[in-house]
Amino acid sequence: MDHRSFLKSLPDETAKTLTRRSDGPGLRHLAAHGGLIILVGAWIAAGWPLWWVLIPVQGVLIVFLFTLEHEATHKTPFANEMLNEWVGRICGVLLLLPFEWFRYFHLAHHRYTNIPGKDPELGPDDRKLDALGPWLWHVSGLPYWGAMARQLIVNAMDRAKADYLPPRVLPRIAREARIMLAVYAAAAVSLVVIPLLFWVWILPVLLGQPFLRLYLLAEHGRCPRVVNMFDNTRTTYTNAVVRFLAWNMPYHTEHHVHPAVPFFRLPEMNRLMKAHLMHEEDGYARFTRETLARF
Repeated sequence: MDHRSFLKSLPDETAKTLTRRSDGPGLRHLAAHGGLIILVGAWIAAGWPLWWVLIPVQGVLIVFLFTLEHEATHKTPFANEMLNEWVGRICGVLLLLPFEWFRYFHLAHHRYTNIPGKDPELGPDDRKLDALGPWLWHVSGLPYWGAMARQLIVNAMDRAKADYLPPRVLPRIAREARIMLAVYAAAAVSLVVIPLLFWVWILPVLLGQPFLRLYLLAEHGRCPRVVNMFDNTRTTYTNAVVRFLAWNMPYHTEHHVHPAVPFFRLPEMNRLMKAHLMHEEDGYARFTRETLARF
């Protein structure tokens, strides 16, 4: 059974329940995730004991807001449309990932998942990740920061061009990029007066990005380049901490089969489709070990 046949087999009432959005679960999750970022950031800023140990922890907490921004492109974390939009934009500023642009980039990824030449997540250097050196360079996060900085500048110059970008959205994308650049300029100026943002935001996200890169590699890495979502995407079973940080996105096959299912209903989706999953992994450490063993 492929993913399309599975979706057709779902009873109408089950399908409606799975896709029913709600503000409550998302707001509670956001309060917990955001509260941890504020708490750890305050600890670092106050210079309390072992504050320096918490810098990478703060980085992991912030960079995994990527999974929330990603969810917001589908308008599923919250029932309130504007809440989805503004949460997505704020996450984008923190991660150098412009939300308006990323929305269309990511929807194209869903439309053409793992299909070379069509999936924008499969860059020209994707195949080179089969060697240790390029893999380490990718995991460092430095290519990500460089690519996003270039994309932001291109967007701000109103020169964003891609098959997945409708012409009608280009003015919004340019306006968003210019606002983001103004925010970053103000942040840079603030560093001259007080280096607070360096310690609670900039350095942490640089140190946290490799953890996100390793996490993301498991979503489609080593999966076949085929159309069937059961075969081109992986579900990774992990602990409650990672599921919390990633907003349940380790249930990634479930998300790709039906992107309209909110994050808090993905465990239920997993129970319904588990018999059909073709790529499952017991933890990210194991996936990484298996990848390294291939080198």
